Amino acid sequence: MAGRFLGLFKLFRRKRKKGPGAVGPLQHEELEQFQQDDAAMDWTQDHKPAWSHTEGTAEPDCRLIELQAEPDIRTDLDEESEDYDAEENDKENHDMAVTEDGFITNTDMEETQGTTNTDTTPTPTLSQELILDYFKDPCVSSEQQVPAMVKDIHQSLESHVTVDARMQIDIVRLAEEHPADVVLTLLRCAPTCDRAAAMMWRTIGSLGPAVEKVLPALISVMQDWPLHSMCTSDGDNKDVFALAATLVVWVIVQEPECHEAIILYSAQLFVSLLFHIVITTEQMPEEVDHFWRACREEHRLPCNPNRSQSSCPSHILGASASAPIVTWLCSAHRFAVQTLKSLLCRLRCDNEVIAMERKRGWDTLLCAHTQHYAVGLLAREMRHVLIPFCSRIAFHLLKPLSREETGWDLPFLAFLVEVLQYLDLTKCGDSVLEIMSRYLENECRERQRLALRGLLVLSEDPSMAIRMCSLSRCLVDLLGDADGDVIGMALCVFINLLKNKDILISSTTALKLAEALQLLFDHDNSHVQVLSLDLFFKLMDLVVDEGKMPLEKILSQSLLPLYLHCHDENQHVANAAWETLLRVTKFLKRRKLKQLVRKKQLLKFSKCLLADDRSRAAEHLRRALPYLESPQESLREAALRFIGEPRARAPSPARRSSAPAPTPAAAPAAAAAGPGAVEPRLASGPPPPSGSRALGRQRAARARAEPCRGRRPCGHRAGSAAGREPCRCGPDRFFVLRGGRSAHDGAEGRAPAPQ
Repeated sequence: MAGRFLGLFKLFRRKRKKGPGAVGPLQHEELEQFQQDDAAMDWTQDHKPAWSHTEGTAEPDCRLIELQAEPDIRTDLDEESEDYDAEENDKENHDMAVTEDGFITNTDMEETQGTTNTDTTPTPTLSQELILDYFKDPCVSSEQQVPAMVKDIHQSLESHVTVDARMQIDIVRLAEEHPADVVLTLLRCAPTCDRAAAMMWRTIGSLGPAVEKVLPALISVMQDWPLHSMCTSDGDNKDVFALAATLVVWVIVQEPECHEAIILYSAQLFVSLLFHIVITTEQMPEEVDHFWRACREEHRLPCNPNRSQSSCPSHILGASASAPIVTWLCSAHRFAVQTLKSLLCRLRCDNEVIAMERKRGWDTLLCAHTQHYAVGLLAREMRHVLIPFCSRIAFHLLKPLSREETGWDLPFLAFLVEVLQYLDLTKCGDSVLEIMSRYLENECRERQRLALRGLLVLSEDPSMAIRMCSLSRCLVDLLGDADGDVIGMALCVFINLLKNKDILISSTTALKLAEALQLLFDHDNSHVQVLSLDLFFKLMDLVVDEGKMPLEKILSQSLLPLYLHCHDENQHVANAAWETLLRVTKFLKRRKLKQLVRKKQLLKFSKCLLADDRSRAAEHLRRALPYLESPQESLREAALRFIGEPRARAPSPARRSSAPAPTPAAAPAAAAAGPGAVEPRLASGPPPPSGSRALGRQRAARARAEPCRGRRPCGHRAGSAAGREPCRCGPDRFFVLRGGRSAHDGAEGRAPAPQ
């Protein structure tokens, strides 16, 4: 509008100088055409400095093009206009060559880069003609020249504010054709990622195909701690810091154009960053520590930044090119955590990042003793919405967990266990089983618990049940553990394994398992009690035929504990004990006891048990004595009633007495009172009632004062030969498969993996 106003003003001024008078129509049109051209020239001169300082590339005005395209009438005006245009073009070229604020001119492209005082100068747009001209003449004649070209570009950018079009093409083409050489050379010449290197990495990150080529090389560097050694095409084999690649990954992740490439390698990046978080928390070699100090000095970072800086979201800090690369960098492991958060934000997992922040998971991840808890929490937050991502992460975790290394594997194992259910076990089931088997025998309690959780997930897969039979010996040993959670998981694994119809229990396993389960009937944890009763029930159904006869003795010993636990205050325990007691009486073919249990006539059951097992009456009484000290009143009362019942007494050892020897007539009567005879009651007075508490206290005190040598300890504190000592069954079988096959404790017993 200002140009048009000045054009009209000049028109009226020239008319005034011309003076009044009639002007012909032809002269009037010629005058208007000349004045419009003059006005356009004046507007161009007035606005010339504006685009030269901002855009860096001249764009012709559309109105001026329209005026020049119109046909002219007079030849002299046309010649004058062309001379004037040539003069203006010379002035424009002169203004482009002369810099007022320190312009930087590219000699190859003859273009203006921008001002050194402006940090927000945009990158010039690539023209299609320039790209075609470049690819007609290949820039790389030999692979040995790639490192030298990368170094030249980096050195050239040290004096530039932005990357010009030609350099962008060079960087991108080198990265696509020789990614390994570009990555290693740039990490060697700029390990701390200075300003020039950051511009090159951002240029690579702005194009998806280039990022897809570069990321595998960066991941390979990150996986070698603390130094990565690889030779480039020029023969340089200088070591590269793995932490330098993490810094580069953070720079690339900030570019929105790299989204697809990041998704493609997201699982490998996640595992590599998690490894850096764990390893930098536990160990920092001296050379790595010196390198990280150099990074802080390069970016002018404080040694101890405040908490607000360290917790600033990384995707916000890297949004603008004018901001420093890292303004919150304090320690290596904290930086790795921020890079992981930035990766998750790039994958659109903002809700999971916020949930971890709300639950203080990121702070927990910074501590070496609580990292596995934080990693497990992160896995649980991610597995609900990122199932394919979590399955790929679990697959990439198998390789580092297969190594015989300790110290940093606990967080990896925690993540694997949380997402194990989403892993395709048909492809990697053997690897997972091998990892869990090794950690099951580990001395670390946390690793052992995680291994049991993993085996619990594997046991639910029918294809893995047969292959897990080789772990039965270790699982039986764990039933004597002091930790109730460990015992509960071991019992669940056994129960899941026995759901497979092709698996039977061998005679050796049946005896050891039954003895260990009987001790768990009195465990403090009611969940363990229910599981042990359930497994004891299944044991009688799945034992092989040759193992039923040896099992009868242990089953007979379990009649009294099962009877007493039918009075348990926990209804789930009482129901499980009643069902198991009914199954035991059926297995032992005790019909009378079975009828009493089925009708729930438990008062008559105790009398019938003592009457039928007269030879074991003393043993039953000894087993009932510890229940007098049970914390449950119902169990104490049941034990008192059982002890107070009329019973058969076992023969006592001969005692010396001063009484005269019995007469021959009394000898037959004495001989009749042999083993199994009912002791006659004394006629001096009625006996105390069967449920008397005083009688129970007297007998308990006498048992504590003079303990019987044959008495077996009972309860969860008591151990057994199977619980106190490791199982040594030699080559005997633990599980037997239907059809005559056997599952040995070793590699021979494993079923072939499914094809």
